[in-house]
Amino acid sequence: MEYADWQPVYESILTDFGYPRDGDETARDRLGAIVAEQPTFDPATLGIDGQRVAIAGGGPSLSDDVEVAAGADLVIAASTAADRLLDAGVTLDLVVTDLDKHPETVVELTHAGTPVAAHAHGDNVDLVESTIPECDPAFLLPTTQAAPAGPVRNFGGFTDGDRAAFLADHFGAASLVFPAWDFDDPTLSPSKARKLDWAERLLYWLERR
Repeated sequence: MEYADWQPVYESILTDFGYPRDGDETARDRLGAIVAEQPTFDPATLGIDGQRVAIAGGGPSLSDDVEVAAGADLVIAASTAADRLLDAGVTLDLVVTDLDKHPETVVELTHAGTPVAAHAHGDNVDLVESTIPECDPAFLLPTTQAAPAGPVRNFGGFTDGDRAAFLADHFGAASLVFPAWDFDDPTLSPSKARKLDWAERLLYWLERR
């Protein structure tokens, strides 16, 4: 997805949540500045085109859905789904995260050669500044939900999970499967449930496109 297509949706999200655009842009620019002098990961090298890709969420059903993830051609894990799949012995092709729950894992993954799409937004500048300099930039894909700038990319999407789906679609996945996407999880906080409502809407939009 190109930013011109994503921008109207992004503006709707900003309005709905009351997020300031300049917060996202500040975070994007800080992320870009940290990695500016170093080559970063090219997601085209993942070989997504024509493949069946698992977009693994972090819902309670993940332990039951491990085989669904493992049976796909490639596995993209959202946030801490990465930690749980690694514990289950599943090889990850990419991790998509805004760093909020497992920054230590993010650093370790990049140094072990597993690429991470690290996302900057208005609420995580501190995590960007403390985590990104510790990563191996060769396995780091910097992303934003604002307009892309410099090395920082935007393939569409809002939460870690649906951003993973948009990225896979952008690079030509033939089909997507969604282990552990528990939209009806009663343990979700109201704010998290609201974000997942948006994620669900965005996935329907992606499917229609």
